[in-house]
Amino acid sequence: MIQGLKLGVAICGSFCTFKSTVKMIENLIALGVDVYPIMSFNAYDTTTRFGRREDFIEQIEELTGKAIIHTITGAEPVGPKSMVDAMLVAPCTGNTLSKLANGITDTPVTLATKSLLRNAKPVIIAISTNDGLAINLKNIGEMITNQSVFFVPFAQDDPINKPYSLIADLELVPQTIEKALEYQQIQPILKKD
Repeated sequence: MIQGLKLGVAICGSFCTFKSTVKMIENLIALGVDVYPIMSFNAYDTTTRFGRREDFIEQIEELTGKAIIHTITGAEPVGPKSMVDAMLVAPCTGNTLSKLANGITDTPVTLATKSLLRNAKPVIIAISTNDGLAINLKNIGEMITNQSVFFVPFAQDDPINKPYSLIADLELVPQTIEKALEYQQIQPILKKD
């Protein structure tokens, strides 16, 4: 049961998934989750062809009723003050995944997420990367062995035109969180189309 869960939702710069990410946040709130939004520098500061940064920020802050954590100093107390019970990194770019796998904490998302990992709290990753079956495959392997890390089931999003690209099924986020709170990985982790 995820009702009442204090969940950090860390959003990285996979801009093509932002609309589905906002829908995911709406669904989590409807299930009674208390969402604490966090954004990487790029996610917070960049307007793209997928939408204006101001619009996404406004939508997320209005939905959650909280200001987005978007600075290192804002992210620093997340772990020490036990602000959240679990962290969902969605979308998790290959860049952020590689930083998490290698202990690099130079963004609000990586700093906040690492603070949960060091306290063995559940971290749920919803991958969205064009190189998941290439250079980032080793980082998926590194993270999946951590007993506090759980992946939202994922698949290739366009095997013909983008053969190395992976994307998580955001509709499976609630079920993945429920299992992660029991320190179990939802199965199957690899989705069939």
